[in-house]
Amino acid sequence: MIIALTGTPGIGKTSISKELIKKGYEVIDLNKVVIDNKFLLGQDNERDSKIVDITKLNYYFKNNYREKDIVFVDGHLSHFLKCADFIIVLRLNPAMLYKNLVKRKWKKKKIKENLEAEMLDIILCETIEIHSKEKIIELNMTDKSIEKIVKIIMELVKNKFKNIKKYKIGSIDWSEQILKEF
Repeated sequence: MIIALTGTPGIGKTSISKELIKKGYEVIDLNKVVIDNKFLLGQDNERDSKIVDITKLNYYFKNNYREKDIVFVDGHLSHFLKCADFIIVLRLNPAMLYKNLVKRKWKKKKIKENLEAEMLDIILCETIEIHSKEKIIELNMTDKSIEKIVKIIMELVKNKFKNIKKYKIGSIDWSEQILKEF
């Protein structure tokens, strides 16, 4: 079972992944797979980001991880994996996301782009275009510790994702914050 762990950069995907590894789960760093296998098409200099060959990435994961019992894929592009059985979209209040990105010393333009993406549900919208709603879980990390989020994820896995209605998509809305100045 392939479980994509996605969300806007700076939300906490990697922190959650580290905890899942400690709990004994296999977690694949999508960015490392992209670089190690040269799945790059180029560089988007304007947006200061790499252009990934999603077709090759999908093929790689389908052929190398499809038969695994449980494997998590950590990366803000993991929702593009058509072979993912479930997609966990992590969300975070934009004010907290702003603080995380400032700590990383990101450029103002890149911070603004990522805040807007979170406020406008960009990753969730992309996920819905690719996967059925029954496969998508939306988790609000705003008032929860990493440990609490990991506990929720482990419970979802243990119950074979039967209790996902509790985390249905569309319940998180940051759109009113679009007018705020960060």
